[in-house]
Amino acid sequence: MSSDHDALLEAMEQQSISIAKAGIVCNLPARTSVIAAANPVGGHYNKAKTVSENLKMNSALLSRFDLIFIMLDKPDALRDQFLSEHVMLMHTGNDPLKDQALLSQRSQLQATSDVMREQGTTSPLLDKIMMRPDESLDLVPPPLLRKYIAYARKYVQPRLSKDATEVLQEFYLKLRTNRQSVDSTPITTRQLESLIRLAEARARIELREHVTKEDATDVIHLMKYSLFEAFEDEIGDMDFSRSQMGTGMSKRGEPKRFVAHLQRLADESYNNIFTYQQLYQAAQNINLQYGGDFHDFIDSLNNQSYLLKVRPRVYRLTTGNM
Repeated sequence: MSSDHDALLEAMEQQSISIAKAGIVCNLPARTSVIAAANPVGGHYNKAKTVSENLKMNSALLSRFDLIFIMLDKPDALRDQFLSEHVMLMHTGNDPLKDQALLSQRSQLQATSDVMREQGTTSPLLDKIMMRPDESLDLVPPPLLRKYIAYARKYVQPRLSKDATEVLQEFYLKLRTNRQSVDSTPITTRQLESLIRLAEARARIELREHVTKEDATDVIHLMKYSLFEAFEDEIGDMDFSRSQMGTGMSKRGEPKRFVAHLQRLADESYNNIFTYQQLYQAAQNINLQYGGDFHDFIDSLNNQSYLLKVRPRVYRLTTGNM
């Protein structure tokens, strides 16, 4: 993990930062919200890999974010036409919000979304926030928005109502029940704490002192959307086992089986140092189903500290009893 990631992890995990100057180490409070954007390595998002693998970001840091959204550029002729016209109008000095052709295209987009809604392919949250063709867009000035957010954060401290508590708890328990398996599940109390924070924020933005059932429902829709994007595999199915070993390129349990095999080899030879070729041969000997690229598989084990890279193409097994 880079030094930038280290500093960010401390701020998000401990709500504080450590500063060392002239031999003096200070620990300062850093209670702040973090909104981050990242591009996939290589410039292309590979859905066969996990979010952590695509971003080359430690899963410990990634898990500190309450919501994760993956923005993919999926081809859509009507939407692409709409966005290109919007960009062109901005550069010609015209107001995109008043252009009749653009409003007509937005009506077509809305008609398409109506059909998708009837077919059950859109979420209730998307239906709620999508702008209608007959609606006017009255933007809030940024200075006013900043003041509003500052006021809400300072003076509004919402409390969970009984109805909201029941809704959030029911959703969390359902997630826990549906995701139980032989291996550990990624659904932990951290997700429950995230739900509570999001529900409180949903009420705070409307300056309410109590979190309502509707606030909890909105937050659940957000969490469902985020979880689906984070754990969706390359064929569009939900695969919660992808995050357990930090890789989307291997079948469930295969990394542990490989590490156990390396442990036996290390015990027999009294040597926990392996070259890349030896690792590859060991995988072949046990018919390891790692999928994808073996180099990515080894990188994943290295990121999880099962293997430590001591020099190029040479690794140390950290679980070896030497």
